[in-house]
Amino acid sequence: MAKQAKLDKKAAKAAQTPVDPAKMSRRRQLVETYRMTKKTDPRIGLWLLGAFLVFGVLGFVIFKVLPGSGVIEWILAVVGGLLFGTLAAMVIFGRRAQNAAYGQMEGQPGAAAAALRMLKRGWITEPAIAFNRQQDVVHRVVGPPGIVLIGEGNPTRVRQLLASERRKHERVARETPVFEVVCGRGEGEVPLPKLVRHVQKLGRNIKGAELTDVRNRLKAMDANRSAIPLPKGPVPTSMKGMRGNMRGR
Repeated sequence: MAKQAKLDKKAAKAAQTPVDPAKMSRRRQLVETYRMTKKTDPRIGLWLLGAFLVFGVLGFVIFKVLPGSGVIEWILAVVGGLLFGTLAAMVIFGRRAQNAAYGQMEGQPGAAAAALRMLKRGWITEPAIAFNRQQDVVHRVVGPPGIVLIGEGNPTRVRQLLASERRKHERVARETPVFEVVCGRGEGEVPLPKLVRHVQKLGRNIKGAELTDVRNRLKAMDANRSAIPLPKGPVPTSMKGMRGNMRGR
């Protein structure tokens, strides 16, 4: 009994300990992503089944009419149906999983920083470079457009915080464009699900060598800041490790 109780306690502790998604196997990541999605999207299973059947039949028909005869014709048709159905199901799964992840993160402290981790190589995301006592936060992204400052929190306060940070950044990187973005659902704000795409569409204003120079200048500026801890509260991290799954790959 004592041994069983010890095992149960160990299992419960392991269940409570968060696992780094990046260290999960591909299969484990898919399972965990599906569970996460099902919490906010109970019909995800029906959507996947429907997509697989509809596009599977479409693929079967397309490959069936291709030149061929006998067993080879049927094998190609079945394989084509399976490929079309699986691809369609993964695309649907990726999109709905991504929407579910954004839905679970939205409103949480640090949600914008977690979403910005979806950016590919060539982008440097630095969360919570500045925040005030009310826990309004400014994150920074350095990439092809230049410097992008993203604020989340009370719209009025966060815009003041963004303006202050903009002035600091313009002093150390005068020739680099500095953009301000407020993440939220209000007027003039960018919703969390559209944040990454909005940042990517800001253009290409600096290249590789310039990007390195800008980063070095910002490092020098940040070295003069006092240590800034992240705001209290749950900061979602699942987006990073499960990025490939939510894109349907």
